[in-house]
Amino acid sequence: MRIAIIHDWLKGMRGGEKCLEVFCELFPQADIFTLLYNKGSVSPTISRLPIKSSFIQHLPLSSKFYRNYLPLFPKAIESFNLKNYDFILSSSHSVAKGAKKADKAFHICYCYTPMRYVWSFFEDYFGGYPLFKKVIVKSVSDNLKKWDLATLDRVDEFVAISDTIKNRIKDIYKRESKVIYPPVDVDSFFMDNSIKKDDFYLSVSALVPYKRVDVIIKGFNSMPDKKIIIVGDGNLQKSLQRQKLSDNIKFLGRVSNNVLLNLYQRAKAFVYMAEEDFGIAPLEAQSTGLPVIAYGKGGVEETIIPLNGNSKNLHPTGIFFREQKPEALIEAINEFETKEREFSPEHIRQNALRFSRQIFKNNIQALITNKLGNIFHAK
Repeated sequence: MRIAIIHDWLKGMRGGEKCLEVFCELFPQADIFTLLYNKGSVSPTISRLPIKSSFIQHLPLSSKFYRNYLPLFPKAIESFNLKNYDFILSSSHSVAKGAKKADKAFHICYCYTPMRYVWSFFEDYFGGYPLFKKVIVKSVSDNLKKWDLATLDRVDEFVAISDTIKNRIKDIYKRESKVIYPPVDVDSFFMDNSIKKDDFYLSVSALVPYKRVDVIIKGFNSMPDKKIIIVGDGNLQKSLQRQKLSDNIKFLGRVSNNVLLNLYQRAKAFVYMAEEDFGIAPLEAQSTGLPVIAYGKGGVEETIIPLNGNSKNLHPTGIFFREQKPEALIEAINEFETKEREFSPEHIRQNALRFSRQIFKNNIQALITNKLGNIFHAK
């Protein structure tokens, strides 16, 4: 049986690539197809498989500015010759799900989301564009929507990363899906009770518009006696750094996993403002026993047990606030500081263990075995 794994692009090891890594372990005989591949950017588990990139790879400056070729993505993903493959596994948040398959092939799409920037969060991504540019992008977006819906019959089975995305698939695609949560590296992010807690909050996030780190900065500008360290980089980094008014806000940029682990272990709580499809960083934080103060919408509703509104009397792992506003964050921070003793690091980590890499691998293997039979040898 010939197996093809389709992944949107390979430019680093983020959450989607951690899922892809597991797919490569389950299917070491597979071929990988992707729009663009930057060699050296992914793990050996992925790079040891044959990787075939599209014509996007050879376009000018595509390595850095590949998003500028968004209108060509559908044509690029359809250019792959998959007629000799029996099983297609797409790992898709953009166009991977739209790859053309042979009639005999069975296609499972592990869906991180229908394209966020055209379906659900257009204003978050493009709202700040000049009007003339926004009109052009809107036209491209409308064409992508039409293509996206027209390719639905190429997918036999959808698997969603969360109930949030299951509902989005139902609303947009009118298709049912099964939920299998993505893996979190709970072994690398662990508790260490010998490390003394410091008096700072921590935020780990890409510095891009929809993450709303600007709201976190505004909140902590109003609380100069409370410190926060912000980890991550992105196209808003310089503008966000200009917004900080005092030394209680510190930017570290991108850091190594060892440094990040130490920050998780030393922080008093983790602050998260984004509306996410799932949200890996809040679970990494919980893996170290760190409570999370989060905007309570999206994937975090499935991964955090809130102190406020916990009807099942479960051990809390965080606090929710309900508006992406500095005032709501400040209120949540103050609530946390009055109720900090109600959080148990051991129980917080126990919650995160539900999302381990091995559980993800077992669930994916069980699903595919159920659909196709025992067609691979998993370790």
